[in-house]
Amino acid sequence: MIATLPQPLADYFAAKNRHDIDAMLIPFSPDATVRDEGRTHRGPAAIRGWMEETTRKYRVTVEVAEATANGDAWRIAGIVSGNFPGSTATLHYNFTLADNRIALLEIGA
Repeated sequence: MIATLPQPLADYFAAKNRHDIDAMLIPFSPDATVRDEGRTHRGPAAIRGWMEETTRKYRVTVEVAEATANGDAWRIAGIVSGNFPGSTATLHYNFTLADNRIALLEIGA
């Protein structure tokens, strides 16, 4: 059974699936950090750049397959499809929330 996602995560995945960069950025806190593909992106400008690059490159959509929470830490298993070798794949999105915003996102296999 999939846990009901908190609003910031639901909003992030909905925007990601529409490839809407502006809406994807809204749930992030101003001092958020994203770690993906061995790189770290801090703050709105760097996170926007990462979103633009990966959206343009991969055109990913994510179907949430499993979600678990431990306090403000959420682990999402997502079935990811897009323009990349091995599509469709399962990736794990590890979120930390603070003040109902995304403070940290780490993406990995």
